Amino acid sequence: MRFTLKTDDLAKGLSDAETDAARSVTGAMREVTDGLKSDLRADVADAGLGQRLANTWRGKTYPEGGVSLEAASFVWSKAPNIVDAFDRGVTIQSSRGFWLAIPTPAAGVKGISTTGAMKRITPGGWERRTGMRLRFVYRRGRPSLLVADNARLSKKGLARPNIGRTRGGAQFTRLKGRSTVVVFILVPQVTLRKRLDIAAIGQRWGDRVPGVIAGHWR
Repeated sequence: MRFTLKTDDLAKGLSDAETDAARSVTGAMREVTDGLKSDLRADVADAGLGQRLANTWRGKTYPEGGVSLEAASFVWSKAPNIVDAFDRGVTIQSSRGFWLAIPTPAAGVKGISTTGAMKRITPGGWERRTGMRLRFVYRRGRPSLLVADNARLSKKGLARPNIGRTRGGAQFTRLKGRSTVVVFILVPQVTLRKRLDIAAIGQRWGDRVPGVIAGHWR
């Protein structure tokens, strides 16, 4: 028995096989991208670091359009420094040798910068936002404090000036509810324990790649 195979038939067969292989590899890498990103987000959320930080994990598969035998997965975080700190466990100190100011819930999350823009809360930004002054309280053997005197807590638990206004618009100091509120806690350094395991998650998905490609093979 004799078979005849034309050159153009062979070329077409090879081309179709390569296209099928490229489609399988690309589909597999898209699955790996989504799975790796999902697991990294879950790792952050499970560590109690919040969904906002978890959602900083993003992923792309290359090529973004079409298929390729060399398709690749790329997953990254938009907050790499924070993620890295909790992945390694680090000790944070002020670069200038000052205290680290940790805001309490009474501080809020935003302050006003020297240019008037809303920025992440700092002692100076808090003073500019509220018009109040902070007082330093040293405590031997314990974290020192920055407090606001003659303040009150709003319904949202934020420190506010304990000031009212008359019907004529004149300001007066309230006697009721007046207190000293702790706005920032001052510490020389903060040690973050390791709470993430990015390498293990990446290795787990790396080991799955051959099986995922096989699952996409037609």
